Amino acid sequence: MTDLQDLVTTGAPGLPGGDVSSSESLGLEAKPLSPSRLAWRRFRRHKLAMLSSVILILITVLCVFAPLFTKYGPNQLIRVNGVKFALQHPQHGHWFGTNERANDMWSNVLYGGRVSLAVGITVALASTAFGTVVGVLAGYYGGWLDDVLMRITDLFLAIPFLIALILLTDLPASQPWAQTIIGPSHSVRSIIFIIAILFWMPVARILRGLVLSLKEKEFVEAARAAGASNARIMLRHLVPNCTGQIIINTTLAVAAAIVTEAALSFLGKGVDIFTPTWGNLLGNNQGFLESNPALVLAPGFAIVITVVCVNFIGDGLRDAFDPKQLSV
Repeated sequence: MTDLQDLVTTGAPGLPGGDVSSSESLGLEAKPLSPSRLAWRRFRRHKLAMLSSVILILITVLCVFAPLFTKYGPNQLIRVNGVKFALQHPQHGHWFGTNERANDMWSNVLYGGRVSLAVGITVALASTAFGTVVGVLAGYYGGWLDDVLMRITDLFLAIPFLIALILLTDLPASQPWAQTIIGPSHSVRSIIFIIAILFWMPVARILRGLVLSLKEKEFVEAARAAGASNARIMLRHLVPNCTGQIIINTTLAVAAAIVTEAALSFLGKGVDIFTPTWGNLLGNNQGFLESNPALVLAPGFAIVITVVCVNFIGDGLRDAFDPKQLSV
């Protein structure tokens, strides 16, 4: 052992190829890479995921800091020489034209992206958090608790998704208790709540399966033998080992939530029509597809580009956190 340490620290002049002065020369790793650094290296190699990340960050910056990139408000009336500047085709100063209410569409797309992205991110975080709790509890404790939680999950999965969304969006208008819990009808809060309560089931089932496998591993048995409580085992040992799957599902849920909100708004069941969202912009301008296609294509492309970017990022994260990927 002493001789090997001497070779690492002082070198071995007798070896072919010259002196050896580092552990790397002997095929030894000086410092092992952490799982997070390995995942980052794999993610960087996914070119589409990296490009999608840049595009998504750009879209987010444009939407969040919309006042810096447009001089018009989303509902600001535009007049030229006292006449409403309505239904104009794309031109300098109005990159996507103007709609029938004489509002600048570039401004509407940016401000609408604020709401659509907020809905997507909030729904993804809320539904993933709730699904994680349900899945971890069901998988760890098993028995009657597992049966109850999984039957509730199956019940939610059996409900027709679109029909449930449409019915729930109209519920606060007729039931005071629903308005208190869910929020005012067709508000951003109510749409987030309604989509989130129908989005948690897949992640719950996935994490239940993972926990059922992980709780039989040696590190869990060791923690239990050391006197760790059930809560500590779940929070400090099981959930961190499910982080990769949680991140992947959260990312993909963002795209699904954006599309769902757009579909509801397009059908007139989403956020109030006077609140700009990408779905509302599609629904409000669908009648101008032939005469002024930019009014429909602009929010449509915004949805498509965002969803595609999120899906590519999800693919990159799946590859990055896949334990079977040994190469870095």
